[in-house]
Amino acid sequence: MVATAWQDARGVSLKEDGFIALDWDELPESEMHERAISLYQQMDSRRTTRHFSQRPVSRKLIESAILSGSTAPSGAHLQPWTFVAVSNSEIKAKMREAAEIEEKKTYSERMPEAWQEVLAPLGTDAVKQHMTDAPWIVVLFRQTKRLRSNGESGPTYYSTESCGIAAGMFIHAIHNMGLVTLTHTPSPMGFLRDILNRPAHEHAMLVMPVGYPAEDAEVPDISRKELQDIAIFIE
Repeated sequence: MVATAWQDARGVSLKEDGFIALDWDELPESEMHERAISLYQQMDSRRTTRHFSQRPVSRKLIESAILSGSTAPSGAHLQPWTFVAVSNSEIKAKMREAAEIEEKKTYSERMPEAWQEVLAPLGTDAVKQHMTDAPWIVVLFRQTKRLRSNGESGPTYYSTESCGIAAGMFIHAIHNMGLVTLTHTPSPMGFLRDILNRPAHEHAMLVMPVGYPAEDAEVPDISRKELQDIAIFIE
């Protein structure tokens, strides 16, 4: 069947089969290169810090970052994520207390030597002060089920991959607006579902404190792999 096209109020071409025309304009290759280098240089300056200022951050900035994260592609376009943004100091304190209980067990009992070996240069430990210092804690929950049109529940697809992409785009947005964040994965993370009152089909995937860096913030003196170490081109 050949789809018939028309335009909506915005002038966007619509088709009766549920598709719309791709909104895309070709750029000169020189501009593409400039944009690519500019973005790389911006993102190469991104660093993860555990030292946050308690300086307030507008909710509108967090909302914008979440919206950017939600533009990520997802399996069957199910968008299987819930971003829970917390600024309440009492709830942040509960989250930190529960996280440190699990982290102490991890560092003292659960963590194999091979893991300790790679964490040593990063200076991490069971103390998670960033969870109470940062003005916002954003917890990304992965949804494993969805509500179908017949009222029954069904699975989501590629939810881990989808949420991973969404997290990356959220982190990009935070860095782009001039704030800092940290990807924290206390394990196990079931306590976050309980504290934040999320349903059983949602699973905490990442804890991301967001804010301004502390005046004395430091980061590990590390470097990133070179292109030849991470990419293979077959032409």
